Amino acid sequence: MRVSYGELVRATNGFASENIIGAGSFGSVYKGIMISTDQQEVAVKVLNLTQHGTSQSFIAECETLKSVRHRNLVKLLTVCSSIGHQGHEFKALVYKFLPNGNLDQWLHQNFHEDEEPKVLDLISRLQIAIDVASSLEYLHQHKPLPIVHCDLKPSNVLLDTDMVAHVSDFSLARFLHQDLQQSGSWASMRGTIGYAAPEYGLGNEVSIQGDVYSYGILLLETFTGKRPTDSEFVQALGLRKYVEMALPERVANIIDQNLLQEVEDCEARSTTSCSNEDIKISCIISILRIGTSCSAEMPTDRPWIGDALKELESIRDKLRKDFLQEGLPRHSRAQEH
Repeated sequence: MRVSYGELVRATNGFASENIIGAGSFGSVYKGIMISTDQQEVAVKVLNLTQHGTSQSFIAECETLKSVRHRNLVKLLTVCSSIGHQGHEFKALVYKFLPNGNLDQWLHQNFHEDEEPKVLDLISRLQIAIDVASSLEYLHQHKPLPIVHCDLKPSNVLLDTDMVAHVSDFSLARFLHQDLQQSGSWASMRGTIGYAAPEYGLGNEVSIQGDVYSYGILLLETFTGKRPTDSEFVQALGLRKYVEMALPERVANIIDQNLLQEVEDCEARSTTSCSNEDIKISCIISILRIGTSCSAEMPTDRPWIGDALKELESIRDKLRKDFLQEGLPRHSRAQEH
């Protein structure tokens, strides 16, 4: 669809602050309702064109998203490049709105005060991890050139009505071996502290192995509930090392307390309505091992994302089989306290 600056102003109530649903270095994202398209809910990313590299990020996002199509990637509806009311250049990207926020909000309970606390159970987290790995495998196998996301993290994983994950924010994405000599400051950006691969700090070129590292950290965060930038991780101890030191005997000490509660509840109710504690802990150990493997220090020590995906799918299928045998729903995604 084609939209004007005026239509986006009306859709977002003049880009009102109460409609902001996200913000980053290159701009802010507003929830909007497009009157011209049957009240369609949209997410409007308005770019901050005073920020160095923003124009390049706009081009990157357009170039990437116009050439990809996958159920676990955000859907770009249209773009708007115009002049605003004050005569300034205006650029925005319009996406399909996904109502369940992002993974970071779910992991760290960063919801509005009036919302009920929400918890992702084990199989929900695992399925989201599979969704994200599936999207990365697609990007890394893209023809004619693989696509590197460059900024994978929980806040860039959006969740739809059915809690299906969609990877978003392609403002730093690029095609592998893309010539970036004329790209200025944007070309030197390599993602977010804590999630960016260590070799990027040495000025190395972006690579699909760099995305795998970010994915590994995301996987560890999803099951421990701890950010890689948490204050408890001093320089000598990062999230990966923290997990590695606990595997396998002390895994119960490091997993997200909500997951631990789920496991303990199952053990306390010694009926066939709950999955066995040992099975769940075993699956979590396997998942965390994949996370530490993906976030290995050396790029050559990391697996291909497709191999990690197959392992995670195998763990999911085992869990579902056990749940089915015990009369539990197979497609649990999220639960409310």
